[in-house]
Amino acid sequence: MKNVSWDLYQDFIAVARKGGLSAAAAATGMSAATLGRRMLELEQGLGRALFRRSPGGYELTGDGNALLDHLKDLEAGARKVDAWQGISTGNAVVRIAAGTWMAHLLSENFQALRTLRDDFRVDLRIGEQRAGLAFRENDIGIRAFAPDETNLASRRAGSVAYAAYRARNSADTTRDTWLAIGKDDAVSAYLKWPHENQPDKVTVTVNQPRNLKDLALAGAGIAVLPCLAGDLEPGLERAGPEITELRHQQWIVMNNDDRHRSEIRTVVSRLARLIKQHADLLAGARPSRSV
Repeated sequence: MKNVSWDLYQDFIAVARKGGLSAAAAATGMSAATLGRRMLELEQGLGRALFRRSPGGYELTGDGNALLDHLKDLEAGARKVDAWQGISTGNAVVRIAAGTWMAHLLSENFQALRTLRDDFRVDLRIGEQRAGLAFRENDIGIRAFAPDETNLASRRAGSVAYAAYRARNSADTTRDTWLAIGKDDAVSAYLKWPHENQPDKVTVTVNQPRNLKDLALAGAGIAVLPCLAGDLEPGLERAGPEITELRHQQWIVMNNDDRHRSEIRTVVSRLARLIKQHADLLAGARPSRSV
């Protein structure tokens, strides 16, 4: 297959890293059907099977893994060109990857990250999957664990606590009703918790964590949420004590090669300060009510 477009390779990278069409569709903005057709086009053009397809997702074959390895250098080069172009035009971009609820905190306090005087742009990428930085997929990531990649630097950013929440004064109606993310989309420990601990009581599932809070507020059941999301919501109350096994440390992670760029140093410093200002809330030390 001659002259394969970079866009097609980028779609392959998305499917390979997300492990399936649905997650890759959410990341790319394309439909799953379109991505599926494009992967078939790439395989037919290359004359190689890149994926093993199953109801559980898309698993890379040996050729698929080899292609992904080859593309990592190309992807890193493209990122360097993007960064160089942005710096040379005075329009650098800082890509931040964060989970649903941390992204909500950043959005509500966005002026603490970027002011009108800053000459860089911010690209906020929201998802529950592990923030990729090793090959410059992002510039800054917020993770629930210290990085094990040798080319990443990190900065500890306090702990995060979780609890179960329900609509205030709805104890009788929600006692045996739990809300959850669908099993296929439950990639974080707190999203898996209802399936692992209340499997017979999960009566409503959704595919976006943000909807768990909305449903809990509507009185549809009990949702496991980070205390950051639950304790500030006046319409919710805790349905029990902190779920201590879900507590974890939080890390600000960046690529070693880029962390000295002035705009990244600026954003990391501001991000660390913002998280420190909300440390008690993140750690579950400010419950509005505990049951």
